[in-house]
Amino acid sequence: MRLFIELVKRSFQRQLTYRAATFAGLATNFFFGMLRVAVMIALYGARSDVNGLSLRGAITFTGLTQALIGFLSLFGWYDMMNSIYTGAVACDLLKPMGYFTFWLAQDFGRALAQFVLRGFIIMAAYAVLIGIVFPQGIEQWAAVIVTMLLAWLISFAWRFLVNLSGFWTPDARAIGRFGFVLLYFVTGFLMPLRFFPDWFVRLCYYTPFPHMVNTVVEVYLGVLKGPQLVWALVKQASWAVLLVLVCQLTLRAGVRRLVIQGG
Repeated sequence: MRLFIELVKRSFQRQLTYRAATFAGLATNFFFGMLRVAVMIALYGARSDVNGLSLRGAITFTGLTQALIGFLSLFGWYDMMNSIYTGAVACDLLKPMGYFTFWLAQDFGRALAQFVLRGFIIMAAYAVLIGIVFPQGIEQWAAVIVTMLLAWLISFAWRFLVNLSGFWTPDARAIGRFGFVLLYFVTGFLMPLRFFPDWFVRLCYYTPFPHMVNTVVEVYLGVLKGPQLVWALVKQASWAVLLVLVCQLTLRAGVRRLVIQGG
C-alpha cells in the first residue's frame, strides 16, 4: 500500500511540472465548453425543459463533462502502449508490484492532478460566470464522489484494455483511436443520453460506457434518487469489477505472448 501511495504522489507531482500544457488544456476545455453552452441555449430555445432536464441542468452538463475530460483521459491515453513498443514493459513487469496495479497507481495520480488543475477550475468558472446546479446535501455529494471514483476505474480499465492491444500488433494506435472516438457517442459526453431515442440508450447500457460519464452527470444533477441512485451505483461497481477481471485475463495472455516472442 505504501508503494501504491508513493506512485500516486510521484505521478501527481509529475503532472504539476507540465504547467504550460495544463494551462493550454484548461483554456481549450473552457473555450469549447462555452461553445457547447451556446449550442444548448439554441437547442432549448423557449423551452425550459427537455426530457426531464432543465436548461440550467444542460449547461451544468456541459461544464461537468468538460471537467471530466482530463480526469478520465477521454481523448486518449497511450502511455502504456508506448512502454510496450519501447521495451520499457520488461522493466515494469519486474517491479515489486503487479503490472495492472503499477499503472493504476500512476493513472490515479494523473487523474487527481487533472481534477485539481483543470476539472475543479472549470466548474468554478462555470459557477461564477454562468451559474450551474450543485448537489444538494451530504448524501448526494457522497454519491458524486463514489460515482466519480467508479467512473475513473471503468475508464482506466477500458484504456488499459485498449493499450494491451500493443502486445499483438506493431502499431495499435488505430485501435486506440477507434476505442476513444467510440466514447464520445456512447458515454453521454457529446449530449446527455436522455436526448437520444430509447432504443439507442438501451443499447448503450449493454456496455460499461455510459457509466463513465452519463451516470456521473445524472448523479450530480440529482436525476437519480433513492433506489434508482443505489441501483446505478451497483451497476457501475459491477462493470468496474468485470472490466478489471477482463484486464487481468487479457494481461496474462499478452505477457505470455511477450515471453514467447522475446525468448
